[in-house]
Amino acid sequence: VQEEKIFAGKVLRLHVCTLEGAEWLEEVPEDTTVEKLKERCLKHCVPGSLEDPKTVTHHKLIHATSEKVLTDTKTVLEENIQDRDVLLLIKKRAPPPLPKMADVSAEEKRKQEQKAPDKDAILKATANLPSRSVDRTVTHHNMRDFQTELRKILVSLIEVAQKLLALNPDAVELFKKANAMLDEDEEDRVDEIALRQLTEMGFPESRAVKALRLNHMSVTQAMEWLIEHADDPAVDAPLPGHTPSEAAAEAAASSAEATAGPSSEAGGEEAKDELTEIFKKIRRKREFRPDPRAVIALMEMGFDEKEVVDALRVNNNQQNAACEWLLGDRKPSPEDLDKGIDTNSPLFQAILENPVVQLGLTNPKTLLAFEDMLENPLNSTQWMNDPETGPVMLQISRIFQTLNRT
Repeated sequence: VQEEKIFAGKVLRLHVCTLEGAEWLEEVPEDTTVEKLKERCLKHCVPGSLEDPKTVTHHKLIHATSEKVLTDTKTVLEENIQDRDVLLLIKKRAPPPLPKMADVSAEEKRKQEQKAPDKDAILKATANLPSRSVDRTVTHHNMRDFQTELRKILVSLIEVAQKLLALNPDAVELFKKANAMLDEDEEDRVDEIALRQLTEMGFPESRAVKALRLNHMSVTQAMEWLIEHADDPAVDAPLPGHTPSEAAAEAAASSAEATAGPSSEAGGEEAKDELTEIFKKIRRKREFRPDPRAVIALMEMGFDEKEVVDALRVNNNQQNAACEWLLGDRKPSPEDLDKGIDTNSPLFQAILENPVVQLGLTNPKTLLAFEDMLENPLNSTQWMNDPETGPVMLQISRIFQTLNRT
């Protein structure tokens, strides 16, 4: 008995199949390499000799159950092939042909044409154009001028709308309803649940109210503020714009006006006076309220409270812009915000002659929108999207942009 037969490995019977439908049984020792097994399979199914080395490399064996491609250098045992397993003999797909040099050149040329120009190409293409320098400070100044001009337009349009609405017999009732909707000022409300949580922790109620207003009604942030400022001697100082005396006076004035009804004599003059009082009341409720955090931060820089409030009013409660205003030429001034546009100017005449604007000025909602945007410019998006006031604002913007270009 030969030695190799005594120590030979286990013989496995494997079912081999091809895509052409051929099927047969191969008996191989388990220490046979996959490459040798593949050669035996190819001798069985491929006509001719295997002298061409590409014949073996262009085929692969796949384990049918696991769908695994067998590695040529490994043995049948290492690939964990069992007796009576099924293998598939498949010809490998031919690799895609390499592109021709002409095709490569065309593709590269197309990519270069689609590529964005670099700095040198831009300079070369614009070499003959007259030089222009854009001053960013001028751009910023123009944006500021636009905001100032728009505010002047709103001031003048409010005056026109008030005169027109005074002639409308239904305007008084409409504005009474609008005034009732404005009675509850969201900025002055304090979350009762949040306040109770802080007072139950032992913080004084007045101090807790101040902390909640400073931290947008967040209990966690308010608590952190209270702990941080526990030893601050000014911790109980009222916030700017929330002094008790001012609040009481405002409440008393509002109450007195609310109880004041129309005179027993029903006439156009009484209705006009009543409408004027309603306008004053709405305007008072729209008064500017500075951001308490911004006021404190700017006052800590050494500025006076009044000039800080003026800076925030001019710059729509934007702390950084208010700081620049305080350190700069302080233009526009707070007094400029209450001035209207020249009623004889071509811009204002064009706005008043627009039919959409004319119709909108007879709508009480438009006046409320103007009042709101005058004191809260950030709310302009809300009114631009409103189906009643949006078209009016769009026409004003278009007229301004058109005349500004000429």
